Amino acid sequence: MKKIVLASLASIASTQAIAGNLVEPMMEPEVVEAATSSSGGGLIIPILLLIFLAAAASSGGGNAVPPPAV
Repeated sequence: MKKIVLASLASIASTQAIAGNLVEPMMEPEVVEAATSSSGGGLIIPILLLIFLAAAASSGGGNAVPPPAV
């Protein structure tokens, strides 16, 4: 009985000792975020708004009633 117990303990101990191989760890690829910068930033919309307002102001009052002809 003692031989069976010793043999089973030896077999359990030996299977755990050689259970796996050494494998190189798999590294996740490093994610690098590229910084985006633009010189225009938020200037495009205000510049377009100023151009539109300047064009509207320079068009003059096209809806004026002409003076009566005498």
